Amino acid sequence: MPRQTSVRAVKKAISLPPDLARFAMATAREEGKTLSAVVQSYWSQRAREKGVLTESQLERYLKRGN
Repeated sequence: MPRQTSVRAVKKAISLPPDLARFAMATAREEGKTLSAVVQSYWSQRAREKGVLTESQLERYLKRGN
């Protein structure tokens, strides 16, 4: 029987325009965070502003095509 594990994160590569990448990396250095943490913080804040607090809410939001 396969063992089920809970995955909290999935490693993905993203592409950013050079100016945005420099800004994000500078922000990470200034805040003592990883680039991933800066990106996650940004999108988490945007989600909260839209009232998206759970994965199921995110799925519904994305299905609506917003």
